[in-house]
Amino acid sequence: QVQLVESGGGLVQAGGSLRLSCAASERAFTNYAMGWFRQAPGKEREFVAAINWSGRLTYYTAPVKGRFTVSRDNAKNTVYLQMNSLKLEDTAVYYCAATQAAYGLDYRSTYDYWGQGTQVTVSS
Repeated sequence: QVQLVESGGGLVQAGGSLRLSCAASERAFTNYAMGWFRQAPGKEREFVAAINWSGRLTYYTAPVKGRFTVSRDNAKNTVYLQMNSLKLEDTAVYYCAATQAAYGLDYRSTYDYWGQGTQVTVSS
């Protein structure tokens, strides 16, 4: 069982930055690809970004490309989501997730473990 704990959310003005962190309990962290998803009120949970086990491969949804960066530190069992140039539409609860799969990292159903989420609110 992998436990994931997100942190780093908060309130930020449009154009600002936040860095989310997700700490994993699993010692074999490198067995897992990691993903970030978000869910805005009244909307489905959607894919944001993912990173493979080594950190060499990253994936992003189009609306965040060039603004968000996903990275991981396997020595610390932690994955990060650096969010720059934040927009009002980035407001959501952000979740990290873990999977041993190597493909389909943009699908919710690929992931076996989820964190509790952290709120990101972007104000005008």
